[in-house]
Amino acid sequence: MPDVNDDDLLARAKAWLAEDPDADTRAELARLLDAGNHAELAARFSGTLQFGTAGLRGELGAGPMRMNRSVVIRAAAGLAAYLKKQGTPHGDGTAGLVVVGYDARHKSEDFARDTAAVMTGAGLRAAVLPRPLPTPVLAFAIRHLGAVAGVEVTASHNPPRDNGYKVYLGDGSQIVPPADAEIAAEIDAVRTLHDVPRPESGWQTLTDDVLDAYLTRTDAVLAENSPRTARTVYTAMHGVGKDTLLAAFARAGFPRPTLVTEQADPDPDFPTVAFPNPEEPGAMDLAFAKARETNPDLIVANDPDADRLAVAVPDPAAAAGWRMLRGDEVGALLATHLVTRGARGTFAESIVSSSLLGRIAAKANVPHVETLTGFKWIARVENIRYGYEEALGYCVDPEGVRDKDGITAALLITELASTLKEEGRTLLDLLDDIAVTHGLHATDQLSVRVEDLSLIAAAMRRLREQPPTSLAGLPVTKAEDLTRGTDTLPPTDGLRYTLDGARVIVRPSGTEPKLKCYLEVVVPVAAHAGLPAARAEATDRLTALKHDLSTAAGI
Repeated sequence: MPDVNDDDLLARAKAWLAEDPDADTRAELARLLDAGNHAELAARFSGTLQFGTAGLRGELGAGPMRMNRSVVIRAAAGLAAYLKKQGTPHGDGTAGLVVVGYDARHKSEDFARDTAAVMTGAGLRAAVLPRPLPTPVLAFAIRHLGAVAGVEVTASHNPPRDNGYKVYLGDGSQIVPPADAEIAAEIDAVRTLHDVPRPESGWQTLTDDVLDAYLTRTDAVLAENSPRTARTVYTAMHGVGKDTLLAAFARAGFPRPTLVTEQADPDPDFPTVAFPNPEEPGAMDLAFAKARETNPDLIVANDPDADRLAVAVPDPAAAAGWRMLRGDEVGALLATHLVTRGARGTFAESIVSSSLLGRIAAKANVPHVETLTGFKWIARVENIRYGYEEALGYCVDPEGVRDKDGITAALLITELASTLKEEGRTLLDLLDDIAVTHGLHATDQLSVRVEDLSLIAAAMRRLREQPPTSLAGLPVTKAEDLTRGTDTLPPTDGLRYTLDGARVIVRPSGTEPKLKCYLEVVVPVAAHAGLPAARAEATDRLTALKHDLSTAAGI
């Protein structure tokens, strides 16, 4: 953190306090000033939250380095200025429409209302979703209503202290360069909140018609007259997914999911989990307990804004009697199901996801594309029919939602489980078949959370200066620094190592203080009888990869 002169720091804090529209953060900042808490003031005023392709995300609190109404109003004003410079999309002089959605986190509704007010004050039209709803409903509404942009106020699966601001453009997909930098420049040009008109009315609060249209669109996800018999346990992880998912399952004719009642309703404090992310240790414990009571065919879970889907299946070998499927496993299952149903169009995935999708697509003779990490890239693939990323994100109906959607993905995986159930088979049986057909593709992740972001930069620098020549006893046949880009990828901060029978990608997280290392090994399997040995070999290789990569990166 750069040194900040005391007088300058106090001047900045007092100026911020004078125009802060929120009584809560005003009181918070006043306490810090009264206490002379230089360290905390410096942490909040030594810079600003940076607007990028992930929009904004950060800890709630007072000051430009936190998420608060002042920061959101500036962001909305910058977005409005950018949109106005783009002109009217229909050429008829009508002011463009901006749709705003929000989750149930602390301050989310306030941030949504502020955004609508700023858009209205800037001469645009604004419409706010009727209540906290899943992010996919907002992504759908943009295209459904012909909007020029959309904003979702959410921090997805971040800790309770965080909130965020995700921006979509009129095609219904998240922003990518250069739009992010152009919006950031407009935000930086906002001198004072007094320059930002915020009328108290003039925007529209949408009715449930938009949600009904989204639910009607979910009909397109499932095959006509497909089996709908699989029984599920469902957790919303204290988020906003429950009502929409239950409505979608009822509409489709599936048995009503059994709810994890402790996590069913929105609660911004997320009291039963350390991190409200199905991938985090312990987050699924209550769902496993409910499944042991009710014996369903599968567990489905959303993250708090319901754009991600986690799936668990009965597994006697697992400690809890249930096993979470990896995102890559669900990705392969959904792809196989769509191929079996005759889906055509491009299958897309991020580069950190399993190479198995490419093999499934090749065998089905459908195009396959790899993109940079994030659905902002996946959703933009031309003629996309299906897209996924290993972090539990699946786009199964791109004509409806040009983003990951944990509701429609839950419908599709439950249809697949139902189809297999009618055959006396399970999702694990199908995974075995996929492994025998394409080779066992085993993936894992080495993820290091840090307090000091310089540790991530140091690890990346060390790997660039001293790239490994072998990992897990396998020679590195190709080392790529992705900051230079490739024939098919724009530049990004990442490293990719290709080995004989394995692949490693290292990158800083775009949304959390983490260094992420994505590992994959591929073990050929001649027959089902060879699967146990292949899994043991893959486990050993992944363990060795983790150890050697950790040593090479100094983490």
